[in-house]
Amino acid sequence: MSNIRTIILASGSSRRREILEKTGLKFKVDKSNYKEKLDPGLKPHDLARFLSSEKARHVAHRYRNALVIAADTIVVLEGRFFGKPRNKEQAKEMLKILSGKAHSVITGFTIIDTATKKELTTSVESKVFFKRLSVNEIEAYIRSGEPLDKAGAYAVQGLGAVLIKRIEGDFFNVMGLPLHALTRSLKKFGIKALNHLSGSF
Repeated sequence: MSNIRTIILASGSSRRREILEKTGLKFKVDKSNYKEKLDPGLKPHDLARFLSSEKARHVAHRYRNALVIAADTIVVLEGRFFGKPRNKEQAKEMLKILSGKAHSVITGFTIIDTATKKELTTSVESKVFFKRLSVNEIEAYIRSGEPLDKAGAYAVQGLGAVLIKRIEGDFFNVMGLPLHALTRSLKKFGIKALNHLSGSF
């Protein structure tokens, strides 16, 4: 059975772990220690794919026969990258800029088969439309502590949901792991999500 393969999620993100659990696949978590750096010289999709591949490679060398999955999510508005804010002031500035506008959330993900050295890297883009935020709303959200370790200073699956008018594209992509694209890609490695429940997905 395909599910016998060891699958490694190279991420310490609880959100990505929760999303991957939805596939029904058994996996282990081994966080990548790669220090991501936003390079304005790369186009957004290229950057997301590059960062995810570097994260995957930093973990892949530890395993001889496993599938390693890594991902990186960036927020982009008008060519500007928004990573994780360093402090409350930076979070406030990010949210002010995103307020009332539509921005892109791009997640790159990489799958590496450490036995065959086969590697697949791709990226998915979703559009997020923010409502216009008042100063009080921004300050209250920052006081919650939620924005401080999230790209773009918000979490769509948490309190940040109230900041959003609508989303175009994969909701899970905005959370950090595009579920539909990932399960399609895993098939290329002989892995079928929910294989124990159905013969196809």
